[in-house]
Amino acid sequence: MPAEETSGDFYWPEDSALNVSQLEWIITLSVTVAVLLFDVVVIARNPHEPTTRECVRALIFYVGAAIAFGVWLWNFHSRQFALEFYAGWLTEYSLSIDNLFIFIIIMASFKVPRKYQQQALMVGIILALIFRGIFIALGAVAIERFSWMFYLFGAFLVYTAIKLVRDTEHDDDGDNRVVRFAQRHLSFTDKWDGLRLWVHDNGKRLMTPMFLVIVALGTTDLMFALDSIPAIYGLTREPYIVFTANVFALMGLRQLYFLLGDLLNRLVYLSQGLAFILFFIGVKLVLHALHENELPFINGGHGVHVPEIPTLWSLGVIILTLFITMIASLIRTRVASKSG
Repeated sequence: MPAEETSGDFYWPEDSALNVSQLEWIITLSVTVAVLLFDVVVIARNPHEPTTRECVRALIFYVGAAIAFGVWLWNFHSRQFALEFYAGWLTEYSLSIDNLFIFIIIMASFKVPRKYQQQALMVGIILALIFRGIFIALGAVAIERFSWMFYLFGAFLVYTAIKLVRDTEHDDDGDNRVVRFAQRHLSFTDKWDGLRLWVHDNGKRLMTPMFLVIVALGTTDLMFALDSIPAIYGLTREPYIVFTANVFALMGLRQLYFLLGDLLNRLVYLSQGLAFILFFIGVKLVLHALHENELPFINGGHGVHVPEIPTLWSLGVIILTLFITMIASLIRTRVASKSG
């Protein structure tokens, strides 16, 4: 929603909302499903490790599509909603890159053959879209009915930011209780058979290693959805923008995984940069919650006159933080390689 300035303070007017037609929703969902189905069919017909050229072409297409979508929002809805989309897309894309560290750990810990990693990642992306779609719907209902949810979202993001700063290695993120439970209570074979989750051997059903990989990816997607949805609701309150920003952030994730590979290890300050972004959005949410306060024990249930941060400023902070994070990481790894 557009930010206006009054006596040096910023606020979001209530009468500005994104009016998305039913046709726009149908087209958006149809294109999303069509792209996913196309990817699934292509990968299923020819499981392989994609070449650098394939990855670059796909990434150029997805990034270009995201930029074009923002331009469409700018021209057919408003500049404000386009800025909200770009800020949300960059934030979700950055969080998705951090997710890749966990995906790499999962693939390595389960020794997934390179030709099957595309299939596993595709399932992981589909699960991520499903989980995020559920949380987007729940989040939209929650903030519509309870303005105090912004306090909860803000506090959660600040907590997540602090946790990210304290744990930047992701050493044990590939293992979790759900995976250990499955390993203890189910029978497994060590043979891979594409995307098949189980096989029959002498009349007995045995789970394949891919089953554990999908479980690990699914539970990881669920946990990351808990972080990403409150983060983007700190930048926009429009479910349509929240959904499309997440779709575009996830679409190029599979290609990015193979393109970057070990280069991800050079982004040594990525967690710190993301922590700052999440902390910033958390503070933004708390300020917005104070502005719309309805809790009786805060200012008698009335809104608190506090400055709010406009979306353009948020977008600038996100871009600047990511730029500094990337440059600092590359300098650090270059210095370390020379001294080593």
